[in-house]
Amino acid sequence: MSDNPDGTPTGPQPEPIRFFGTTWLNHDNGYGLRRAGVAVGSLAAAAAGCFVLRFAYQGLAIADVGGFVSILVIAMFAICSAIAFRRTWAGYARRPDPDTEASLRSLKTIGFIGSLLAYFFRSLTEAPGEKLRRTEYETALTQYERRRHSRTGNPAARKKPPKRRRPN
Repeated sequence: MSDNPDGTPTGPQPEPIRFFGTTWLNHDNGYGLRRAGVAVGSLAAAAAGCFVLRFAYQGLAIADVGGFVSILVIAMFAICSAIAFRRTWAGYARRPDPDTEASLRSLKTIGFIGSLLAYFFRSLTEAPGEKLRRTEYETALTQYERRRHSRTGNPAARKKPPKRRRPN
């Protein structure tokens, strides 16, 4: 795509991804190192989160709240983490519904370890969300090119197809 005289590019622009910007488009400017850093960072954050949850569990044990409450807390974090993992993973394949995401925000906050693990596993193969954004970007490019090519030229100068004669 060519630039306008004022220096702004024409046509659709790639959507930036957190930590990657638009380097995901051509895999340049340290894309591989960024992916490795994101993978290590998300795994380290998940491990730190597990460490904090361990302290919380030890606090429950010290408070002697009972076995039922301890099991309930463990089950809550496990279920919320599983749901957060699944919702985060599905968000890399298609755009999530904003209303559903708003209603699940607190659940995903409790299950933050699941979201971090989904981010880690996705960053092993691509920038999280890269495939979805690449598909959307390529679709936007083809639509832009189709619209641009259909409008080129002077419509008055186009040749008209010859008239067909009716058989008598």
